[in-house]
Amino acid sequence: IHDFFSLSFREQPIFSTRAHVFQIDPNTKKNWVPTSKHAVTVSYFYDSTRNVYRIISLDGSKAIINSTITPNMTFTKTSQKFGQWADSRANTVYGLGFSSEHHLSKFAEKFQEFKEAARIAKEKSHEKMELTSTPSQESAGGDIQSPLTPESINGTDDERAMPEVTQNSEPRAEPTQNALPFTHSSTISKHWEAELATLKGNNAKLTAALLESTANVKQWKQQLAAYQEEAERLHKRVTELECVSSQANAVHTHKTELNQTIQELESTLKKKEEEIEGLKQEIENARELQAQRDSLTQKLQEVEIRNKDLEGQLSDLEQRLEKSQNEQEAFRNNLKTLLEILDGKIFELTELRDNLAKLIECS
Repeated sequence: IHDFFSLSFREQPIFSTRAHVFQIDPNTKKNWVPTSKHAVTVSYFYDSTRNVYRIISLDGSKAIINSTITPNMTFTKTSQKFGQWADSRANTVYGLGFSSEHHLSKFAEKFQEFKEAARIAKEKSHEKMELTSTPSQESAGGDIQSPLTPESINGTDDERAMPEVTQNSEPRAEPTQNALPFTHSSTISKHWEAELATLKGNNAKLTAALLESTANVKQWKQQLAAYQEEAERLHKRVTELECVSSQANAVHTHKTELNQTIQELESTLKKKEEEIEGLKQEIENARELQAQRDSLTQKLQEVEIRNKDLEGQLSDLEQRLEKSQNEQEAFRNNLKTLLEILDGKIFELTELRDNLAKLIECS
């Protein structure tokens, strides 16, 4: 919580974009749970005091992303517009849905860039820690002593706020102030120049709108004054007419009659409008009936055409059947003729066999 209150003092945004924020469901570890109802600003922040990069997103006053970038993190593109990374310190997986593939690619490039910068900063921090913890000798045969300071014993405030527990329990030294690469300074400068240009443009638009509003207010005031003068003049004229006219009662009676006539005409007009609505409804129904009639007529024509086609096919089939029957009758006749010839041949062969048998017996 303290880190969020110190953003404006120690950390500065170096890249911002807009995206829908999700977190993995802690129960299933599979489904995504949206943490923002709409697209929110997601920014990379750099803490020059601790040489730390963080991804932060706020939905109103609620922090929905607070992730410190470490060298072992990996940003993965799971689709054309969605990416995710795991934060072991927060014990969760963050997901971002972007409006285009270009925004996703830009965010991934920045993630890789700041991840590499965090790795370099960590290496420099370890090198500095090794240098500050090197033992010194006061004499050749004296005892080895190491410099002890309250910070080396208890750790700095930043080390106590974000400890790194490893297997060897190595203390983490305070990062240097000048560890931000030149490219990051250039990025920050370009970012603030763009912000300044945007603010100048917005300021010019607001100034023009203010001048236009001022001119409109003056015009409206003049029109209001003219309307007030006209209303006062008409009021005076009505008062004069009411005082001077001796037929005020007759005018009032005539006005009442006119009001009654107007009411009667309005009632008649209302009835006529209802009749018109009824006629419109009947016309609409008639149109629907006409459309149904046209549809049925078209279907009937299609059925008639199909019936004619079927009749033609039936006639063709009858002709083919008659032809087939004739062919079958001719085939039967031919077969009968062949059977009669075959019977004659069989009879002749039988006689020939008998004659041959008699000749054999005689010989």
